[in-house]
Amino acid sequence: MLTTGSPAHNWAGNITFAAERLHRPGSVDELRRVVAAARRVRVLGTGHSFNRIADTDGDLVRVDGLPRRVEVDPDARTVTVSAGLRYAEVAAALQEAGFALANMASLPHISVAGSVATGTHGSGDGQRGLAASVAAVELVGPEGDLVRIDRSADPGRFPGAVVNLGALGAVTALTLDIEPSFDVAQWVYNDVPLDAVADGFDEVTGAAYSVSTFTDWAGGRGTVWLKRRVDQDGTGHPGDAWLGGTPARGQWHPIAGMPADYCTRQEGVPGPWLERLPHFRAEFTPSRGEELQSELFVPRAAAPAAFAELRALGGLLAPVLQVSEVRTIAADDMWLSPAQGRDSVGLHFTWVLDPAAVTPVLAAVEERLWPLGARPHWGKLTTARPEDIAARYPHMDDFRALARSLDPQGRFRNEHVDALLG
Repeated sequence: MLTTGSPAHNWAGNITFAAERLHRPGSVDELRRVVAAARRVRVLGTGHSFNRIADTDGDLVRVDGLPRRVEVDPDARTVTVSAGLRYAEVAAALQEAGFALANMASLPHISVAGSVATGTHGSGDGQRGLAASVAAVELVGPEGDLVRIDRSADPGRFPGAVVNLGALGAVTALTLDIEPSFDVAQWVYNDVPLDAVADGFDEVTGAAYSVSTFTDWAGGRGTVWLKRRVDQDGTGHPGDAWLGGTPARGQWHPIAGMPADYCTRQEGVPGPWLERLPHFRAEFTPSRGEELQSELFVPRAAAPAAFAELRALGGLLAPVLQVSEVRTIAADDMWLSPAQGRDSVGLHFTWVLDPAAVTPVLAAVEERLWPLGARPHWGKLTTARPEDIAARYPHMDDFRALARSLDPQGRFRNEHVDALLG
């Protein structure tokens, strides 16, 4: 086991963790000993959060050193994976076995456990967030005890155990739903009027298995990225003049100036799901971390109003915004999922790496979108008060009770989570 006293940073470099020690256990038994001996402990995934959700003044643990598990059960249509694996690693093993995940995040570089714990999602009118594919959670409790919470065997606790903010224990493995492998073809449309997207929102988001709209909110136009599942949508595109836009010629990257080769293959060339559902290729780092991110989820019905509010802020956003992405997520029943109980629209913002300049602009965005029912992403920046965020979740009291039952002394909490849970 590797234990160091040196500080760790998140991916963007805007957070330096305050942990006394950083551990990388090589076995579950080593992890159990670390947890049992710790005063406070948090688990760090790939560090792709932009706030202090993973921070601690106690012991910080990485689980990517645990023994690799990718155990496919073809009959149950599930795979059990070790928590530290990245989606790219899991996807490659599944493809080799002839299976697929129904949904992927835009970055295949992020860890499975960290992604689902913070409510990270992919895209698609019929696609729920990544947490909805989880069928069971295995974790180490505060005394080094082993706990398994299963969708079928423990329906009372399971909806609170997946999007867990790291507050229930150190997750060691997850069991995920899988399906037979499938192919996807991608098309990109440039210069689509935002009026057309807002007015025809159902047509736009229903045009493919997964759809993203990218814009700066200032110019009145955007780029629509269609991911068409070959066995459902075919390989063609909606037409050369669809919604007033034009099909892109050649590869395209959402952020101007970034190499388009970093992105998964476009131009309608079919390919396996793991090489098309993410925006970025697993073999490349899509950027250097020189960015900040925030994301707000509003009810689907509020999409046109959200478009109007953000377009009104276009001039304010322009100096600090690299790009904004709009995606849809189907409702689920996970207690702390940003899409809990409602079909949702994710409004994502990639900002410049300048917290002082970004913070007042983000505050203005949240002031406009909060009345529409916005919920911030758990792992990204927000200016909202913790108590106001907690009030957006009908099952927050249920989650508090679950956290108290599994971790009565709050060993897995930190200042950030304490503020949310009260």
